[in-house]
Order: sequence, then C-alpha cells, then structure tokens
Amino acid sequence: MVNKCELKTVLTIAGSDSSGGAGIQADLKTMLASGVYGMSAITALTAQNTTGVTAVARTAPDFLAAQLDSVFTDIFPDAIKTGMVFDSELIAVITAKLKAYHAKNIVVDPVMVATSGARLLNEDAISALKEQLLPLATVITPNLMEAEVLTGMEIKSHKDMILAAQKLYETYGCNVLCKGGHRLQDADDLLYTADGPLWLKGEHIDNPNTHGTGCTLSSAIASNLAKAQELTTAIKNAKAYITGALQAGLNLGSGAGPLHHGWNLHTV
Repeated sequence: MVNKCELKTVLTIAGSDSSGGAGIQADLKTMLASGVYGMSAITALTAQNTTGVTAVARTAPDFLAAQLDSVFTDIFPDAIKTGMVFDSELIAVITAKLKAYHAKNIVVDPVMVATSGARLLNEDAISALKEQLLPLATVITPNLMEAEVLTGMEIKSHKDMILAAQKLYETYGCNVLCKGGHRLQDADDLLYTADGPLWLKGEHIDNPNTHGTGCTLSSAIASNLAKAQELTTAIKNAKAYITGALQAGLNLGSGAGPLHHGWNLHTV
C-alpha cells in the first residue's frame, strides 16, 4: 500500500520565463523547495534569457479564465501569488476569479519591469492593478521603483520608504512589504501592517546574479502563508531562503543569472 502524502497548495498566476530564472519557473522551483505543491496559470509567454526579454506573447483572457477555473475547481490553493499580469483585461479576469472562489492568502508582486529593463505591465494596466487587484491582497511586495509608480512619490531614503508604504497600506487596505535593495545600499525591507512599520534586516550578498529575486521572494512568502505561518514569520523565512539562494553562488548565462532555488535541497 502506498502511503498518502498531503501538501499545502500554492497557485502562481504569472508569466513564463523560457530561461527558467524568473516567472512561473522560479515560482514553482521555490514552492518545491518550500515544501508545498505548486500550480500555475500563465498570463504570458516570454522569450528571455539572462541578457533580456526579446518577445512576449499574451495569453487570451478566456484561456486564462479556463486555467484558473481548472485549478480552483479541483485542487483549491491554500495561497496565491500573482506576478506578471500584463494588461487590464487579464487583471479583470484574475480579480473576478479570486473573488468568485473566495481566494485567501494572496501575495501580489506588482511586476512592472524586468531586471533587464523590459516592460512587463502595460501603462494602461497600472490603474487596473491599483483599483482591482491590490485591494484583494494579503500583502504586496513592491520594489522601490514599483512603489514609486504606485504612490507617485520619489523614494530616496528609509524615511521615504515608510511614507510610501504607509500610503499604500492606507489607500489599498493591504499589508505592504517595500523592498529595499541596491539603491539604499542594504538588503533591509520594510513591512507595513496595522501595527505600523517594521524593519526586516537582511544580509547583503555580493552576487550580481539576481534574476528572479522578486518572483522568488513573493513565491516563498505565499508558500509560507499556505503553511499557516504568521505574516511576519512567513516573510522572515522567505528572506532567509533568498539569502541562501544568493549565497549558493550559482553562475549561469552571460547576463544577470538566476538564483539557486534548490540550494536547501542538495549541494551542487
């Protein structure tokens, strides 16, 4: 007799990265490493590698809806992560389905531009993202550039981060993880909740291979929320996972390479 195994389940709604470093590929690898069962609904196909994005093919809205129905009606996700949502029509589909199925533990990574500089969210979709998707989120995970776009503020200091995160929290009613990064010369992130601001210290890793870090972090947070971890704990554990993936020093490709998503599973 085969012993039955049950895992918590997480759905990623995002674009595909043909080089495997970001998008749904990074999400699914992260979910596996986090000990959950990953599923996906693809919003767009991208032709990309470590040097950049060369082409994008958008998923038809009705096909995205069919993917979401297929997942929710059979293996209901314990958490959801959204990444590249591309345009307002796809955002409308995602929002409608999340509401219809009463989805919970929603992590929104407001992906706008790839590490290489390629635009991954249409300009006309920003208002749809803000008005429709952000209010459904348990937590959103903007980097500094994304936080600037969402708030209309310029962020040059830690004080600016607090003001921006507070504005997002008060405007959209969701928890906010504002990611620091290279601009402020540290790896400290700011979590803003009903309890106010909380700095989450991070270890700066001298590694230029950071392709897919945002996708990976948001997927790790979603995985931890699926396992019923409290939000702050889920984020701290996700940051620790990212630190390990960077420390592993994977070096692939001729541009900004991917992380080692399986660093905690085996040694290269």
